[in-house]
Amino acid sequence: MYIPDLYKNENQEDIQNFLHQNGFAILVNQTNGKLWATHTPLILETNAEGKQILVGHISKANPQAESFKNNDEVLAIFSGAHTYISSSWYDHENVPTWNYLAVHVYGKVKVYNHEQAVDFLKKLVDKYEAKSEKPIRVENLSEKTMREARGIIAFEIEITSIEAQKKLSQNRDDKNYQNIITELEKTNDNQAIAIANEMKKNR
Repeated sequence: MYIPDLYKNENQEDIQNFLHQNGFAILVNQTNGKLWATHTPLILETNAEGKQILVGHISKANPQAESFKNNDEVLAIFSGAHTYISSSWYDHENVPTWNYLAVHVYGKVKVYNHEQAVDFLKKLVDKYEAKSEKPIRVENLSEKTMREARGIIAFEIEITSIEAQKKLSQNRDDKNYQNIITELEKTNDNQAIAIANEMKKNR
């Protein structure tokens, strides 16, 4: 990912929090000679060796699953809040732009066995059921329902590199920076307000 130095995010704690909060990723690799992408939730974990990994799953029917045997290199793209920035909000003429948060994670895939896959499903469901009024647990699902787990491939991605970008109008002076925040907050748009909040934290 092209990242101008001004927008590069190298704060590891910040990046980890971002990955925990924006866990629905696009998993990209070379499959059957062409680029292939799957939208899927990924969980950031630390393995027994103390290395950071991503853990996820896709359908066995997905050609990408078969391609893991021949090509273990993948890219996981995580997107955060994003919004249009109008140049009418500046005190001078300039071009409009887009503010956004994004993290790209590169790594190598290792496919799990069925027992490991079920363990992953427990963690995934527990994470997203935590705020449910009546949370379900994989352990309580019937044998018939759990047969569906045979239709997935679960895997871990050993992270080889991470690129993170925070494009939040860092190139603007304080006056115009505040103008952007004020205008974003007027929109009543969730994405715009999320970017406004990130801008407040960033300066």
